[in-house]
Amino acid sequence: MDCPTHDLPELFRQLGLPDTAEAIDAFVARHRSLANGLDLARAPFWSSAQRSFLASAIADDADWCGAADLLSARLR
Repeated sequence: MDCPTHDLPELFRQLGLPDTAEAIDAFVARHRSLANGLDLARAPFWSSAQRSFLASAIADDADWCGAADLLSARLR
């Protein structure tokens, strides 16, 4: 069985955000310095729908986990 995984641009599309490399870099630069103890889904810059998606994707260890982990690392 082949389990799909998603990359960072796909995660940004899923979150309704611009998904070009430049847009992702700008988002990271704008929101960098996320506190180490703060879960990605609890960051103050997400909408409620984005927060809900990220929380469930991470909690369910979904296909989106790798991309969410990468984004979390880039924001710290």
